[in-house]
This record gives sequence, C-alpha cells and structure tokens, in this order.
Amino acid sequence: MKEITNILTAYQNMDPTRTKAALATVVRVEGSSYRRTGARMLIMDNGVWVGGISGGCLEGDALKRARLAMAQAKPTLVTYDTTEDDAYQIGVGLGCNGIIDVLISPIDATQPTAIDLLKACVSSARQTHILLTITQLSGEFNGLSIGGMYRYTGTGSLSIFGDDTVTAALDEVIRRYVAKGKSAPARLDLPDGRLLEIFVEVIPPVPHVVVMGQQYDVYPLVRLINELGWQATVVANPQKVTKAFFSQANALVPPAEFDTIAIDDQTAFVLMAHDFNTDRANLPKALGTKAPFIGVLGPRVRTERMVSELAAEGVFISLEERVHAPVGLDIGATSPEEIALSIVAEIKAVLSGRDGSSLRLRQAPIHERE
Repeated sequence: MKEITNILTAYQNMDPTRTKAALATVVRVEGSSYRRTGARMLIMDNGVWVGGISGGCLEGDALKRARLAMAQAKPTLVTYDTTEDDAYQIGVGLGCNGIIDVLISPIDATQPTAIDLLKACVSSARQTHILLTITQLSGEFNGLSIGGMYRYTGTGSLSIFGDDTVTAALDEVIRRYVAKGKSAPARLDLPDGRLLEIFVEVIPPVPHVVVMGQQYDVYPLVRLINELGWQATVVANPQKVTKAFFSQANALVPPAEFDTIAIDDQTAFVLMAHDFNTDRANLPKALGTKAPFIGVLGPRVRTERMVSELAAEGVFISLEERVHAPVGLDIGATSPEEIALSIVAEIKAVLSGRDGSSLRLRQAPIHERE
C-alpha cells in the first residue's frame, strides 16, 4: 500500500497539462522475480518514475515502452523473459529465471482512471479491496478494452461485462482468490470463442500495530512501522508523552478509550509498558479482541507470572498460539532499534503465515506459485 501512496502523491504533484504519465503494473509472474503481481510504477514522459516493477533491471526498458504507449495513447502488455539466453531479450543474464508480464497503461487525466480507483482504496476505511484489470481480450465484451480497471464489490459489479456466463465464472475465481488472499491473473476461454484475461488484485488493509506503552523504546518501533507504510496506534496517557514524538503514529489513544480502537485480522498488539501491573491488565484486553498477534515484551517467566496472578484473581487465560512472549524473532537484538526490527519481523511473518526462519532453510520457493 505504501507504494500506491507514493505513486498517488507523485501524480498529485504532477502537472498533467505539461507532463504525460503511464502506470506500469506487474500482472503475471511465472517462476521467480524480484517483485510480484501488483507491483507498480508511475512513469512520466520526462524520465521520472516512482515505484518499481523489478529490482531496477527492467525499469529502463519500461520507460521506453511507456513513452511509446503514451504517444499512441494505447495500453500495451509487455512480457519480460529472464529464463532465455537470447541476447536481444531484456532481462537476460539477471538469473531470476522467471517470466513477468507488465501492463503499461497511459493515464488520461480527462477520464476516470486507475489513479482514481487506487485513491479510493487508500482513502476508504480498513477493508480488503478487489480490483480487476483487463490485460487481454478477444471478441466483444460490452465495449470494454485492454487496460480498463474496475472495482469488484460483489457479483452485481460484474454486470459491466454484459454476460452472465462471464459473471458466474469470474465471480467464482475472484472469491477463490480472496479466500486465499492472493492476487493473480485469470483466463476465461468462452464457448463462443471469445477470450478474456484479467488481473485480479486483492489488496488487504495494511498491518495495524497497537502499541501499549509509552517508554522511549516505543519511538523506534513507531518509526519503523511508519516507514513500512503500516498503521500504528499508541495506547498511552497523553499527559505523560510528548505528542510531537508520536507524530508518526496514526493515533494516540488514552487507556480509557481502548474499546474505540478498530481491530481486524491484520491487527497486532505489542504490550511494552515496562510496568508489570500495566502489562498484566492489558493482556486480557488484547486477548479479548480478534487480533491474530499479541506480543508481550520481556522474558517468558514474566508473562507466565501474569497468567498465574490473573488466575488467582479469577481471570483465567491461556498462552495460546497467538500470544508471542517474549515478542520478536531471535536475531540477537539489544538496542531499542534492533528490538523494534525483531518485533516487526515477527509480526510480518505471522500475518504472512510464515515461521520467520532463514530463507536458506526453506525447501519451497520463496513465493507461492501456481
């Protein structure tokens, strides 16, 4: 989502009467690649671009192709094959061993564009957004064309294709992708010979970290969360903190207003008050939510003591799978900044369904493949 935000900011600061622009989006990946489907870059005809579709190796060629697409006012689908040894193939020698399809769509500032849809996704409440981008078609589909982007809000929103067969087939594919939380291309070969290829993009809300504490080590954690483009809510007494220091947090919530915090399946709690009684009181609150990650700073015996004392008071809780105590990955962190890194890394691993171990120990490919 941060890349989208950066692209929107760059486009907003651009003068469309003097500068043309195009949006390049990775819509299909076969094999390995540095970026995955949904990676984007805004390309301007003055040679400036924001975002990226690779590690820097394909952006130069994408700029040339984007200028041509802008001159022709016509979207184009480009395939980069890094598996071939053909000296004329852009990307040869990269060693990525993958095939990447990139859709380059000129932006017409006088018409509703993908920029408008992306802006709506960023500005709306926390929810999963589903965008459909037409990448290939053969035959007539209710006047639609390659490069068109549309927002899926349910079966009814697919009426734009003007075909019940397409609606039923595409709706089934979208629901399957959403259930898996994945963005991927979909191809429909219709009985009448028509062909439709669409990039189904699933954009979940960014991770939301609720930090319960107000000591100095909260600050580097909030800064790192902000750098990632995530959301940070700090639960602390406003009278005991310097508000300017929390300027990068999305919200500063007094403990008495804990119930006002919106919690979803992308929310993580980090209890780091450095006060035993405060963390003990906050643990049942966090466990009372549906947040999939609850981290407690400090040694394991400290958390076990909390559970024991709460049980003696008639509050029975279990250190279930979603409780991470001590919080953070084992990277040998000692400074507040290193501890923040270990905490954020574990949150990312859990929300991604990974175990946080070294990639060199992973037997499967880094990214899920079809």
